[in-house]
Amino acid sequence: MVVTECFIEGVKIIKPKIFGDSRGYFLESYNERSFAQSTGLNTQFVQDNESFSRKGTLRGIHFQKPPYAQAKLVRAITGSILDIVVDLRVGSETFGKWHSEMLSSDNKHQLFVPKGFGHGFIVLSESALFSYKVDNYYNSESDSGIIWNDEDLGIKWQIDNDQIILSQKDNNQPSLQDYLKFPVFNL
Repeated sequence: MVVTECFIEGVKIIKPKIFGDSRGYFLESYNERSFAQSTGLNTQFVQDNESFSRKGTLRGIHFQKPPYAQAKLVRAITGSILDIVVDLRVGSETFGKWHSEMLSSDNKHQLFVPKGFGHGFIVLSESALFSYKVDNYYNSESDSGIIWNDEDLGIKWQIDNDQIILSQKDNNQPSLQDYLKFPVFNL
């Protein structure tokens, strides 16, 4: 696998080695030893999650508050998504900055999202099957987020706003400025 560090410290783009021939392909989507050696991380994933969504579905920007904060390893099994990570670590040089990465069944890239980051994605293909590993169990009391269209963030979702499909929860998240009143991730 090839691991590239993004401009936001801790966020890693992972390109697995793909073995292909006339029959199709094979890849290791996750190998604990290879992951640790290639990333320098000793992350113990405890839960796998999967979501299926149609084009225009936006999920996020989500995070779990400590002590239930989660690091994630995310990928698109089918279709294509624009994956977004937002640095929510107050005191970080990149606080409030975001990174986008195209994850698709064609490129088979993965993204490692450390604790202290908001995460979201939007489906760009007709549909997408999205998979992610997390290193901490979900806790509903710790579930939180930032509004997807926060003006201070200025995220470019690559789909017109009138074509975006949102849950009520995602459409009612607080702003980044509201988050700053009671920040949960500090350096």
